[in-house]
Amino acid sequence: MEELKTIGVALAIGLGAIGPGIGIGIIGGKAMEALGRNPDAESVIRTNMILAIAFAEAVSIYALVISLIIKFT
Repeated sequence: MEELKTIGVALAIGLGAIGPGIGIGIIGGKAMEALGRNPDAESVIRTNMILAIAFAEAVSIYALVISLIIKFT
């Protein structure tokens, strides 16, 4: 039974971190494209980028919490 819990923990954090990781990469790439096209809008682009990264990172933190719940219950 302990082996199944370990596999569950690994899958929860592994799969839960892939999506936000890819999303943050896409967000950063698109922000750099936007800055290249319109450097004067840097403050607005940066603010929106940081907000979007925070929301994407929150999903990964939820996956971490779920994996910890699986591990310690």
